[in-house]
Amino acid sequence: MKIFSIVATPLLMINNIFAHELSKSDQAEFTDGSFLDFIYLGAKHMVTGYDHILFLIGVIFFLTKLLDIVKFVTAFTLGHSITLVFATFYKITANYYLIDAVIAFSVIYKGFENLDGFKKVFSRNAPNLILMVFLFGLIHGFGLSTRLQQLHLNEDSLLLSILSFNLGVEFGQIAALLVAYPIILMLRGDSFKRLSILVNWGLIVSGIFLLGYQLNGYFTDTHHEEDHSVKVEVHEHNTEVHSHEDSESHSHDGENTHQH
Repeated sequence: MKIFSIVATPLLMINNIFAHELSKSDQAEFTDGSFLDFIYLGAKHMVTGYDHILFLIGVIFFLTKLLDIVKFVTAFTLGHSITLVFATFYKITANYYLIDAVIAFSVIYKGFENLDGFKKVFSRNAPNLILMVFLFGLIHGFGLSTRLQQLHLNEDSLLLSILSFNLGVEFGQIAALLVAYPIILMLRGDSFKRLSILVNWGLIVSGIFLLGYQLNGYFTDTHHEEDHSVKVEVHEHNTEVHSHEDSESHSHDGENTHQH
């Protein structure tokens, strides 16, 4: 575990780059937020969600036809919308570090797939591309849900808040694609093959950093919670012991006084 912590220490330096947790101000501001507030929050979270953006870049990197882009982005959108809406509405949650670790793995997976890693390493074709994008979309949506559930959502307008946030996520996703895809188009040319290798290896390396960061956060926070629970139990036990001793002492004092 010490070795893991040493390796993961540099990851803390990129926390402000890769982490996209809801800030305390967001949590306070959007507790009773309006329709537009949640649209803004969803868009903001998607645009600053670098793991989501990296995965999308991997998805569209080699796509040239508009129809193909629509198909893959729609599969991703359906996936993350399903889990975002249903997991939040029914309050299904999990440790967000672990969910984000799987999201980080999706970035690694897409870079590996784009580099034709399945044929080169496993001598087989990659799994169905659209199906995998949809399945990873489900995980990304679950990650978004864990963030949204950090807010104290108003039960009276819960569904509206969720749908508003999801709509904002779609706006943020469109904005990210409108920026990323023209840049990818500009890279196409004589050196595109070399650049594609560099970019997709960049996805793999970024995904590995993200994965390490999330796992480090999971193990660190888990240990802190365990230590805290142990301290609380010890404190409660000591309180009970002192209380028991005091009651016995008062009882004995009362008996002695009564005897005199």
